[in-house]
Amino acid sequence: MSSRPITIMIIDDHVVIRSGLRMLIEHDQRMQVVAQAGSRTEALERAASTNPDVIILDLLLGDEDGLSFLPELCQASPNSRVLVLTGVQNPDAHRRAIRRGAMGIVLKEHAADKLLKAIMKVNEGEVWIERSMMGSMIQEFNKPALVDPEVSKIESLTDREREVIALIGEGLKNKQVGERLFISETTVTHHLSSVFSKLEVSDRLELIIYAFRHGLAKMPK
Repeated sequence: MSSRPITIMIIDDHVVIRSGLRMLIEHDQRMQVVAQAGSRTEALERAASTNPDVIILDLLLGDEDGLSFLPELCQASPNSRVLVLTGVQNPDAHRRAIRRGAMGIVLKEHAADKLLKAIMKVNEGEVWIERSMMGSMIQEFNKPALVDPEVSKIESLTDREREVIALIGEGLKNKQVGERLFISETTVTHHLSSVFSKLEVSDRLELIIYAFRHGLAKMPK
């Protein structure tokens, strides 16, 4: 296993907060801050030049909106994974951040160890959304209907596809799903493509929310 530390970039318009985050992060020897930025222009330039493993982004950057340039940030450093660290408790903003390329959301009010754990998980390719935020997102998606139009979609799923969905709901990556089901990672990818098509969801986040809402996966404890 590589001993190289996880490289991290911090984007926040407050110098004191950036300094505090750097001290917190680098206290963990598995992590190293390689760049900082306080504005959109700085963020795009430094992300492209340093190509960090994880980018920590605040959604509010003075007069600028981190959410608005998140897709540009992902393009500037395509191998980086963006983790949003925010004080904004708005399920719609969280959902839009994930859809625009963020791999996770951490609220500033939470303990420091939550951030460090989220960095590790996001670096490993997992989506980090805490239970409370996931519940809010599900409520946002949950629109009442006299007849559930999703029944026929769900009934079209194969047993294997249901197994894949349940494991995705546990937070497993494709490789881990394959190992659990004794199938190849490529086969897992094919199953997910079929699931996306049948359930008419566009990405992993929508699938997880859909699965929790319709009982295809269990909410994490």
